[in-house]
Amino acid sequence: MKNRWMHKLQKQGMFPKLFLVTLVSIVTVSLLTLAITINMSERLFIRTFSITNGKLLNQMKSNLEAYHNAVATSATMMAQNAAMRSYLSGGESDAVTLAMKTYNMTQGMKAIRSNFSAYDVGIMIVGVNGRSHTTNPWYWPVTAEDLKEHSITTKTKEHPKQIIYQLYKDETGKGLKGDPVLVASKALYEPSNGYIYGVMYVAIHDRSFQPFYANFTSEGNDVVLLNEEGEIVSSSRGDLIGLKDRGLLDKASEQEAAAGTEYGETALVNGNEVIVLSEYLPEFRFYLVNLIDKQAAIGQMVNAKAVLLTTLVIVAISLVVVFLITRKMTRSLRMLVEEMSGVPTRGFDRHIDVTASSYEVRELGNAFNFMLDELNAYVGRLVETQRQQRNAELAALQMQINPHFLYNTLASVKFLVQQGNKEKAAETINALISLLQNTISNVDSTIPVRQELDTLKHYVFINHVRYGEKIRVHYYVEPECLDVQMPKLVIQPFIENSFFHAFNQKGEGSIIIMIAAKEDRLVCEVADNGDGMDLERQDADAADEPLPAPKRKRQLFSGIGIRNVDERIKYLYGEDYGVDIVSKPGEGTTVTIALPFIKS
Repeated sequence: MKNRWMHKLQKQGMFPKLFLVTLVSIVTVSLLTLAITINMSERLFIRTFSITNGKLLNQMKSNLEAYHNAVATSATMMAQNAAMRSYLSGGESDAVTLAMKTYNMTQGMKAIRSNFSAYDVGIMIVGVNGRSHTTNPWYWPVTAEDLKEHSITTKTKEHPKQIIYQLYKDETGKGLKGDPVLVASKALYEPSNGYIYGVMYVAIHDRSFQPFYANFTSEGNDVVLLNEEGEIVSSSRGDLIGLKDRGLLDKASEQEAAAGTEYGETALVNGNEVIVLSEYLPEFRFYLVNLIDKQAAIGQMVNAKAVLLTTLVIVAISLVVVFLITRKMTRSLRMLVEEMSGVPTRGFDRHIDVTASSYEVRELGNAFNFMLDELNAYVGRLVETQRQQRNAELAALQMQINPHFLYNTLASVKFLVQQGNKEKAAETINALISLLQNTISNVDSTIPVRQELDTLKHYVFINHVRYGEKIRVHYYVEPECLDVQMPKLVIQPFIENSFFHAFNQKGEGSIIIMIAAKEDRLVCEVADNGDGMDLERQDADAADEPLPAPKRKRQLFSGIGIRNVDERIKYLYGEDYGVDIVSKPGEGTTVTIALPFIKS
């Protein structure tokens, strides 16, 4: 049946075929456009919603950090207060002495309590001598004996230098009288010998903690605080507190790690599909997670039925117009087709005679004749355009500097400044400036060897600052080679590859850079004594690849990769020049770069 219909269709003229194709095309394009429009509208709405909520997350983060600062300030004041240290660690004394110690301690507690004037909290201190004090025994009615062996105290003493935030649970595994309590604890110890003489506890009820973020939530737009074990310690939804969700923790950590992501990860929470936006709070060791109910957010944004009906009306009108125009045009087009069908056998220099045709066909014929005239000129221009495009691609690759390299280098400079090593920080900045100048400012296709060496030394210096000097680099360059011209950034990708791939197992070693003249060539070698690789096995896996593939294709500094270097050299100087790699597992890798010996 299908073959019979196809046979009938083939016997028909151009008009029914053209109209049938147009009909199918218009309907298909319309439906696809409708689906894409609806999808793009939803994505745009979710994107805008996510960006807005991302800004709100920053505000919530600021509120939580302000609370942490109050806790940290109080812990510092308490650790520096000699009266409190004496009260919590001193032995037995007479009633008058104990009364004085108690008075001095309470005066210090009043000063500390003033740090929390904006927060409804309860503060308790417990000493090794069994003494304790609380600012409000009714706020958090937990005795010192209850806390002595509690997991909160155990974990606090394991990390005495940190402020630990934990969800308080009694022996039933619940919060305090149905209201969860978040406890910030800090060990009090002697800095000289590490002796722990007490523990400070700052308790805040979840109903008092929620205002830090609950004012930014709404129906279908919830916030949870997730610790590093996947437990929800606080939430705008009370039914989620105390639950553990490892899947949500994985999504939150993945989304927070993808810096700059505008959309969140999608996850299932209590059976609902939600969009996850997260911010990591290092002070709390919590993830601040925003859960956006996708269906609730989108709602009735798009009236699909109205859009579909409008599309169908437009399609129907278009088909009527196409039907009328097509039927009129096909008569003259048949004549033009007959003339054009002989062009392949007559060649591009035989023009079509359209003097006796209709206006439309004359215009098409003239355009076709003009196209023939332009075709030969176009072929010539195409060759030149491809050459210029290749040069532009090479120039663009030379200009690319990976933002991660800049970010990590500046982060290292920041760390050096924080350490007080301003001299090395200045050296690192100068190296970065020189590296950028040699890489970006000079757009010449070739540079002297001495300039390429300067670029390499600056790059190696920055890597030593960032990762240490376990990988040493030695340079051996013949003096007569210093003024020889070579393409920019030819050696750097191999140095980078050795730094980040050659010493994954050994951990340390040496890289030797040798540049010498050999007959009429400039020979550059980059040799390392690292892990090496099995080139024979790589060749068997990818026989069509001229060079082995690195373990990671992304270059950390620029977009110029190993294969690109070989292609550039062959493009500039011919097949007699290029890159050769020799490597053995456990012995290291040697890269040989052959270039023509061209003096400046």
